[in-house]
This record gives sequence, C-alpha cells and structure tokens, in this order.
Amino acid sequence: MSTWLVTGGAGYIGAHVVRAFSSVGITPVVVDDLSTGRAAFVPPEVTLVQGDILDVDLLTDTLDRFNCTGVVHVAGFKYAGVSVKRPLHTYTQNVTGMVKVLDAMHRAGVNKLVFSSSAAVYGTPSTELVTEDSPTHPESPYGESKLVGEWLMSDVARAWPEFSSVALRYFNVVGSATDEVYDISPHNLFPIVIEALIEGRTPQVNGTDYATPDGSCVRDYVHVGDLAISHVAAAQALEAGRELLPAYNLGSGEGLSVLQIMDAMRRVTGVDFTPEVGPRRAGDPARIVADGTAAAADLDWQMRHTVDEMVASAWSARTAHS
Repeated sequence: MSTWLVTGGAGYIGAHVVRAFSSVGITPVVVDDLSTGRAAFVPPEVTLVQGDILDVDLLTDTLDRFNCTGVVHVAGFKYAGVSVKRPLHTYTQNVTGMVKVLDAMHRAGVNKLVFSSSAAVYGTPSTELVTEDSPTHPESPYGESKLVGEWLMSDVARAWPEFSSVALRYFNVVGSATDEVYDISPHNLFPIVIEALIEGRTPQVNGTDYATPDGSCVRDYVHVGDLAISHVAAAQALEAGRELLPAYNLGSGEGLSVLQIMDAMRRVTGVDFTPEVGPRRAGDPARIVADGTAAAADLDWQMRHTVDEMVASAWSARTAHS
C-alpha cells in the first residue's frame, strides 16, 4: 500500500482528495497550517501534521517518516480577486510554497507530484472552449503564480530525470461528496449564495449585460467529488509510470451561467428569491469554459453530477453544520 502526502488536505478540496485516496486503499497523510482548512475536515484515522508548506524541514521529515510515494500539492492561496491586492502574499504562498515542496521532495527522494493548478492560467480566452493547447495569459497574481508553479515542475523534471508530475487545471469547484466537508470560502459563488439564503438575505449577480445567452457570466462548475477522483487517477497513473500530458483541464465542456446557478439554488433549496443585479466585477470575462476531453481519456474525468445535484450536495453539507 502506497502513501501520498496531501498538502492543504484539511481544506475543502484537499479533504475530498484525502477521502478519495482512502477509498482506493492509498494511505493519505496531510500537511496543513489550518489557515483556511479545518482539522475537523480530516478523517480521524488520517494523520494530520499541522505546519506550513514553507517549512521545508517539516515537509522533508514528513515525507521521510511516512515513506511517501508522492505528493498532491493542493495548499495555496486561491483567491484571484484578492491576489491583485495581495500579490506578495500570493507569490509567497504559491510560488515559494511550490519551491519548498519540490525542495523537500528532492531531499526525501520522492519523485511524483500531482499539482492542483488553475484554469486561471489562461486568462481571457479567445475561443469558446479552452484546451490544453490554448495560450496562457494569466490576468491576476493568482493565475500567474499557478503558471509559475507549472514552470517550476517542468524545470525540475529537466534537472531530475526520475521526477514525474502532472498539473490539473480547473475553475469553480462546487458541491460536497460528504456532509462532513463543505466549502467555507467567502469568495466562491456557491457558499456566498447559500450563506445569504440561510441568513435571509438576497443573493446578488454581478452583471447581467454580458454577451451570453442570459447576460450573466458563464463558467465551468465541477463537482468536488469528481475532481478528487481525477486527482487519485493522476497519482495512480504516475505510480504506474504512464505517459501523461504536462497539464489537463478538468472542464465541463459546456459551462453554466450565474443565473442558471441561481435558478438551481431556488429549485433545490425551496427558498424563493429573485437575485439582485449588481455591477460587473472588474476583470470578469463573459465566458470561460474548458474542454475536459483529454482528462476523460487519461484521468477518469467525468461530469457525474447535474447542476441540481451539485447544489443539493452543497446545501446538504452546509446545513448539516448549522
């Protein structure tokens, strides 16, 4: 039985990755500083090492102590809008953090890495669908930091022939695969809307005058459980020595608009509301949707949930903690 270190494994996405590893018989070990994660999100049978990914000695010791096979690097600062105001913090967490993870892996002789990257590396695309070959033009320090992380992986692979890695790019991660874990981000659409409904407030749509079918922004929304399955598939592919692309899009191929999400929220929760229309947010492209064909072929990527199922799982997990 192999053991994989999951950085950020006490967070919303990381905790789902941890459970997905356990479900296939791979032992996860978590390193998390709990700045945004919660210890309660880590199953009691899983080892949680509380610490900072900038602490290379801690990472190296953890990799050695648990005889880790590889690393899934989920930890990082993930808020694109906030990153514009906090660029140095973003680069420290995401770029310096990646350097430290790679350094620790090299010291410990652990040569397999799955990186939670972001479709923010593409910026505003010029095509209806983003593929892995689409140009990368990140438009925020967050997107830039994720792209630099991918560059670092590529550079290390040239210097360390035994090293193998893959980056997974995705946008809006939603829903829950277990009521034990839910999205606690103050910046993501699903929790923003759900918290508003719980508190009796009216959710807001940022702009309805975009060049889209209903005027609101269209994005990829992917279920966190599906995302976790592909993280595990990527780790297993690296363990098996399979040839992979440097990066894969975990995309829906179709996308959903913000107003479609609002409609689903109304249907599923039973809370009747008409969203308020606010101004556009600076830097929001009208449409960004990624093609997940390559990941479907290589990494067991599937959109296994409808929009109503995504909302229902998110609502269930959040209200279970009320």
